[in-house]
Amino acid sequence: MATPILEADALTMRFGGLVAVDAVTFTARRGDITAIIGPNGAGKTTLFNCITGFYKPTTGTLRLAHPRRGEMRLEALPSHRVARDAQVVRTFQNIRLFPKMTVLENLIVAQH
Repeated sequence: MATPILEADALTMRFGGLVAVDAVTFTARRGDITAIIGPNGAGKTTLFNCITGFYKPTTGTLRLAHPRRGEMRLEALPSHRVARDAQVVRTFQNIRLFPKMTVLENLIVAQH
């Protein structure tokens, strides 16, 4: 079995009385394709916001096996350290590309 890279255990995110992510548990393993699917409003974006440190989950853990820094607990890190130290970031869905730029140039722009 492949080595786990990212593990979520009983991850929950509440906004007052609204439970956006309810005890989600999954393992993403090296070499596997892992997908988060669900209908609108299912909590997919909230889950990614928890993984990247934009939101701090109400309960649960997020363990990252960083190739150089070892195991990191993402839910315990401030958001700037999730990006800087764990090197976990997200991009926003944007269907507008710059047609006069190369694919690489479009990707570089997405970094900002």
